[in-house]
Amino acid sequence: MLPLALSASEQYVAGAYVVFLALVLSYLAIMATKLGRLEREVVQLTEIAEREPAYDGERTKASVA
Repeated sequence: MLPLALSASEQYVAGAYVVFLALVLSYLAIMATKLGRLEREVVQLTEIAEREPAYDGERTKASVA
């Protein structure tokens, strides 16, 4: 591989690209973490909704007592 001889301005441009790439990767990692947490919460809520009896709009005698 050939060594790169970059001028000062080219070094700044290369540095800016590296910083931008690091920001994009950090953003993607944060979004992946949030998506995983959201998926777990949806699964938990689905399980709770399946366990609970359906609400038909009327009170039952057990809930009044």
